[in-house]
Amino acid sequence: MNQITSQHLQNRQGLLHDKVAIITGASRGIGAAAARLFAREGAIVTLIARTESSLAALTEEIRAAGGQADYVTANLAEAGSIEHAVQTTLDRYGRLDIAFNNAGAAIPPGPLAETEEQGFDFIQDVNYKAIWRAMVAEIRAIRSTSGRGAIVNTSSVGSLKGNPTLSLYGAAKRAVNSLTQTAAIEYGPEGIRVNAIAPGTTMTEMIQGWESEQPGVIDHLNSRTPLRRAAEPEEIAEAAAWLLSDRAAYVTGVILPVDGGLSA
Repeated sequence: MNQITSQHLQNRQGLLHDKVAIITGASRGIGAAAARLFAREGAIVTLIARTESSLAALTEEIRAAGGQADYVTANLAEAGSIEHAVQTTLDRYGRLDIAFNNAGAAIPPGPLAETEEQGFDFIQDVNYKAIWRAMVAEIRAIRSTSGRGAIVNTSSVGSLKGNPTLSLYGAAKRAVNSLTQTAAIEYGPEGIRVNAIAPGTTMTEMIQGWESEQPGVIDHLNSRTPLRRAAEPEEIAEAAAWLLSDRAAYVTGVILPVDGGLSA
């Protein structure tokens, strides 16, 4: 088989052909877009989120389109929840190859001195500690089954510099960046790549909630973005898919802005 024919078959099979994947925060937004995309690209996807009705509907949608999908309900702010989801995936498919840790949450925006400790704890639990828990479970699963694999965490463009009115969110995401880079160094020698994406303004429920609290914020962010628009969730999912694929085989420890140039 010549090189051109081999490449054609690889493309036809899909970017994530036959990879067993976990996606957290999969019931909506970037996570749901990633679930559809990864399945189209040939992955066997396990969708993880809290809302069973949304997960069940999306799973059936993917199956109806010819993809392979199942789901596990989990609250990632609770200890043991992600471990159960990962173990369920191993029980079903015998291995784990890739994981996209996308679950996240926000609180109403406001100045740092007006934030409450309850909000701090909530943001840290969901946006930072939950990703740490997920990475621990996923790395152990990859090491014990496939041996090699890849993980992508969802960070934020707000983690790359000061983040007025969203200080706790930005701080938690900056912590995710550190975890990502440290894990990349520690597990790179074993063939496990760990990267993060840092989305800019993206049309999800989270940004819509921010717009409700601060009308005009989307237009303001778009005016600062060189591409002069917000991203669709599918555009963010494409970046995650590439980083998880073998085409990014020499990429690890990267915090990749997917922000239309906002951080430039």
